Amino acid sequence: MSASSQQLVEVEPKATERSLVSFARDLLSLTKPRLSGLVLFTTAGGMWLSRASLPWWQWVVAMLGTAGTVGAANAFNCYLERDSDRFMARTSVRPLPQGRLEPIVALVFGAVLALVSLPVLFFGVNALTGALGLAALASYVLVYTPMKSRSRWAMVVGAVPGALPPLMGWTASTGRVEVPGLVLFGILFFWQLPHFIAIALFRKAEYRAAGLTSLPLEKGDDVARRQAVLYLLPLLPLSVLPFVVGVAGWLYLVAAVALGAGFSWVAVDGWLHQRDAVWARKLFGVSLLYLTGLFAALAVSSPGGV
Repeated sequence: MSASSQQLVEVEPKATERSLVSFARDLLSLTKPRLSGLVLFTTAGGMWLSRASLPWWQWVVAMLGTAGTVGAANAFNCYLERDSDRFMARTSVRPLPQGRLEPIVALVFGAVLALVSLPVLFFGVNALTGALGLAALASYVLVYTPMKSRSRWAMVVGAVPGALPPLMGWTASTGRVEVPGLVLFGILFFWQLPHFIAIALFRKAEYRAAGLTSLPLEKGDDVARRQAVLYLLPLLPLSVLPFVVGVAGWLYLVAAVALGAGFSWVAVDGWLHQRDAVWARKLFGVSLLYLTGLFAALAVSSPGGV
């Protein structure tokens, strides 16, 4: 065997290995891991807050079923928005706009995830959680995604599937829709609206180029800044309800008030002083800190205690 032939034999397996790793990485990216991680964080928060005594494997099954359902929704979204994704900086590097994956691969991948994860929720957790997962998947893919190019109200519609995971966590533990689970749903619903508005403000040019609509594009920046403040009005009282209904302690109440005050101050400052995209990015970052801090306080707080 010649030296060149030996080199080919040695190089080919490494190239194949790199190719498989790249393919797997691209498949994983279709699930939008950072977004999925945030969703799972809130799902776990709903399970934890229920204080139900569950064996570890039920936690694992519920989280895996939810992760698969969220991943399926995101993969379908990548498939449906593969053309518009080319015009936005944060999405243009995804595997479909870049041509690293064929669209049919994303479609099949999403279908496989859905066909596996939904039965896991229905039969491995309970039918109620499975039904909520199906509702989240269907509304995100069939209503919210196509609506993004037609109406600014897509933001409100999209907040519904985005708010279902903590309620799913609650029902996974209890098997029932109860007030604390609905409170978590309400918190996530209204939190998403100023969060979405912030993104739409600092990515307004990209939304326009991609053919997507948003509140700033339809009604202007000042209306968007004002509505970010208005959506905080129901969020603040909702955020203290876990303490009121007895599922969180004083530490949570103090954290909820302090975090809400900080979030509101940034939003009001932007509205009153007509801040620009730099402020919108700040509001986006503060919204993430708010949600993380709120659920962290829920995790360490206890009724009648800290």
